[in-house]
Amino acid sequence: MRIVRLGSARAAADELGLSPSALSRRVAALEDFIGKRLFTRQHQAMRLTDDGQSFYDAVSPKFDELAAAVEGQVENSKVLRLHLGVLPLFGTQRLFPRLPELRKAHPRLHIDIDTSPHLDARVGDTLDAAIVLSKRPDPQFHAVQLDHNRVYAFTSTQLAEEIGQNPDEEVLSRQTFLIHTELPDSFVAWKQAIGMPRLEPAAVDHFDSGQLILEAAANGLGVAIMHDDHFHRSHDSRLAKLFEVEVESPYSYWFICRPHALEVRSVRIFHDWISKAGL
Repeated sequence: MRIVRLGSARAAADELGLSPSALSRRVAALEDFIGKRLFTRQHQAMRLTDDGQSFYDAVSPKFDELAAAVEGQVENSKVLRLHLGVLPLFGTQRLFPRLPELRKAHPRLHIDIDTSPHLDARVGDTLDAAIVLSKRPDPQFHAVQLDHNRVYAFTSTQLAEEIGQNPDEEVLSRQTFLIHTELPDSFVAWKQAIGMPRLEPAAVDHFDSGQLILEAAANGLGVAIMHDDHFHRSHDSRLAKLFEVEVESPYSYWFICRPHALEVRSVRIFHDWISKAGL
């Protein structure tokens, strides 16, 4: 199970407290027992063969059921507690609308939500896991990419009418742009995509809250540079998009935790759910 999750014999051996050679012997013994080759090996990386994938798909749900059954017999296990860091906009737009289905499937799982800054710095300390917006998380984390995004420029419908759908550089240079403090390269990518890499706006106002950027844009305080998903999920009729261009975002949402945290039942349940939920 750990080899499949981590993709590395060495990483799996470290988690299990075994030497890589000892783990390899266990894998070889399992393959001998079932009479099928389960993994292909390339240096330290290990990947499931077709037979291995079939075996994993058949067996892994049974391990989850066994873990849940054992857990259900343990005293003082009425509540499973997860300390989760979440960016506020992801929480309100994407996580909370789907949490009822997680609660229905796992009624004993309860989640403490933390929206403070610098979530990744506290994972493994005050947080069990976090959902962050990043180019790529630090390799020290087990990370699951949750989406791929495009960059949109949008503002209030009134200001959009004044600017026009495809404004030139002179018009844009008179505007204020609203940028998230932790996503500066989104603006760079957008300027390059519209063919104005040297655009210098009248001002750039920085925010540490995506929700506040949406509200500022809706009130005509400037042109917001944010993800398409944020724009569409806001369902805000006060907002209008500028330019019909496809701009790949440098940033994605990621679920992160320390690798060993996946052995904690609450973390594992949430990890498995969010990996498949398609939020």
